[in-house]
Amino acid sequence: MSSLAVREAPSAAGATGTARLGPRRRRRIAWIPTLTLLIGALYTLLPVAWVVIASTKSGRELFSTFTFLPGTGFADNLSDLTSYRDGVYWTWMGNSALYAGLGALLSTVVSSFSGYALATYRFRGRETVFNVLLAGVLMPPVILAVPQYLLLAQADLTDSYWSVLLPQLLSPYGVYLARIYAAAAVPADVVEAGRMDGASEWRIFTRIALPMMVPGLVTVFLFQFVAVWNNFLLPYIMLSDDEKFPITLGLYTLLEQGANSPALYTLVITGAFLAVLPLVVLFLVVQRFWSLDLLSGAVKS
Repeated sequence: MSSLAVREAPSAAGATGTARLGPRRRRRIAWIPTLTLLIGALYTLLPVAWVVIASTKSGRELFSTFTFLPGTGFADNLSDLTSYRDGVYWTWMGNSALYAGLGALLSTVVSSFSGYALATYRFRGRETVFNVLLAGVLMPPVILAVPQYLLLAQADLTDSYWSVLLPQLLSPYGVYLARIYAAAAVPADVVEAGRMDGASEWRIFTRIALPMMVPGLVTVFLFQFVAVWNNFLLPYIMLSDDEKFPITLGLYTLLEQGANSPALYTLVITGAFLAVLPLVVLFLVVQRFWSLDLLSGAVKS
């Protein structure tokens, strides 16, 4: 009996050791996703950090100093950028704000109507329409750019602000998000209760459904704003007057001229840095809105 007890003791100790090693191994495995996210964040933020630091360097410092060593020429770069062609850079920024702000707002309105209708109403061909929209999500913008140019050329709208705004009004991805969010956030019982109380469909949508859909529509607005702000191909095809260029196309023309005049490289880099700031500010504002909406929903519940 004693020998049996002695033999069982090591096996029990081994089992205890294995149990102790289990949490350690689990902690090591848990570090893998964190490390992957850190590498991804570093890969994403490294070019942004380079633009921020390079915008502080003069033309001489840009090519002669260490890459991530800040320079002393940011004020001069900003002054040169502002004075370049009587401030055409700020005209490009204003055009981008117009295209992205108005385009994203109108696209969000269209997406809210379409998504609510597809989620609430039952009609023949509803799923077919939705599937066509999903096919539009998978369609590369390059394929649509030339047909859009030909259509707008027939309407004599090329080289105008409308040539950039109109193709952005219908966003298949925005309609998809609006429909999914409307189906989840707007209960059918609430809509039916509004109809039983005698409210019109327009009143039900504006007073009942739309407030419930606001967080999802803010997401649609953010995605569409970023997409229009960063859009390059459509303005490149549609516009020929550089006074109507957005910031992406304007910086591209500066970069092309920089091949013959290296001094313009500092203007391109400083302009790229300034062009990122509106997107950062918008994201911070929207993030605050999301937080407030979640808190208000928790208080109401």
